[in-house]
Amino acid sequence: MKKKALLIAALTLTMSVGCAVTSLAAGWSMENGSWVYLDSNGDKVYNEWRRGADNQWRYLDGYGQMALSTWIDDEYYVDDNGIMVAGGWQQLDVTPDGDTADTHWYYFQDNGKIVTDKWMKISGKWYHFDSEGIMETGWVDDDMYFCGDDGAALTGWQKLYPPDDEDIWTDPFDDADGKVWYYFNTSGKKYVPTDGGEYTEKRIDGTYYCFDSTGIMQIGWVPYDLSKAGIAGYRYYGSNGACVTGWYTAEPPTELESSYENDVDWFYFSKNGEPKVGPATGSASVTDFARINGKTYLFNDKGNPVYGLQKVQESNGEYTAYYFNEDDRTVAKGKVKVVESDGMTSTFYFASSGRGYTGVYSGSLYYMGKLQTAMEGMRYEPVQVEGKTYLVNESGRVTKSTSGVKDVDGTKYATDKSGIVTKVNDSEVGNIGRAALEPAWWN
Repeated sequence: MKKKALLIAALTLTMSVGCAVTSLAAGWSMENGSWVYLDSNGDKVYNEWRRGADNQWRYLDGYGQMALSTWIDDEYYVDDNGIMVAGGWQQLDVTPDGDTADTHWYYFQDNGKIVTDKWMKISGKWYHFDSEGIMETGWVDDDMYFCGDDGAALTGWQKLYPPDDEDIWTDPFDDADGKVWYYFNTSGKKYVPTDGGEYTEKRIDGTYYCFDSTGIMQIGWVPYDLSKAGIAGYRYYGSNGACVTGWYTAEPPTELESSYENDVDWFYFSKNGEPKVGPATGSASVTDFARINGKTYLFNDKGNPVYGLQKVQESNGEYTAYYFNEDDRTVAKGKVKVVESDGMTSTFYFASSGRGYTGVYSGSLYYMGKLQTAMEGMRYEPVQVEGKTYLVNESGRVTKSTSGVKDVDGTKYATDKSGIVTKVNDSEVGNIGRAALEPAWWN
């Protein structure tokens, strides 16, 4: 009892020294086990703050007693020693309105007032506080920011559950956990389109990513530019969200898949992610050819590099054949065995440009690249190519400088050194014979 009396006396001295104004009665005093503060008239002070000799603020409640472990005016808090909390974090199990269901974090400014309904940068990190001063976590401020479990606003890439009012979207490349990727700038603000569009791209660390109107990073096919028809208006983003450039194999967009023959096909994306697109099959010209890494390709209106025999218009308006290899889709050169659309396999010859050759090459006759041969069993047959009649055998070889060879019917032909027919049955003639056979186009 003696030690307790001494402790009370010491505390009384601490609370009172320097507090007296005009009389010895003014200052802190113990009354019925509670601290009170007397003014210069010896009257108790009510509902006011007073300092002790330790320079700490304490509050006198409506009974004139020093408040303990409670909120003052819903903006200040005094601890179990009655001292006003100031200048730092405090975790409390009671809210200003008296709710004790959960424990919350608050930040008290140097003047003791809590931070409410705003952002505040503390120790280099941003925190958001609600109207009661509670430090918020999760989505905050119109779902434009996300605060982690420690309350600090997240920055950079974050994989999160969308806000409650957004549809849950599942990443097909992941484990269907319902989380999606967002990107937050250095202040913690979520990136979303600012032009009112449904999608927009943002370059991050040198790579382009696509985000929808809610800020969700997109993957797979995205209808990025609806002003362009078909595949031309789409872009493709990989499983990491990066805009795909160069060659890529993928299924076509779900909305367009009915117009594609293959479940998976090749596409080529430019540096800005646009798919390379050409004209419809059968409508191409040499100006539609694409040179990629030194090789020639032709793309159709679906964005696929074509393969097989193709009908292509030249600069003079005439058509000829080009052939694109099925394995790498590049234009073929030289002699190639081609399965035509009628199912027949024919020999073709393509020049160094890939153009189907017309005329005599290495002793054989070609038209639009297709080897011209005498009908089976005929031995020889005159064939017209570009206004000239050549005599060819069943192998397509041109018969040159002959004074007379006969076909199976006994018709006799004479040719000059170019293989052009000059006489039939020893009589001079003009152009005779059938027209050259065109390729059976892949349409």
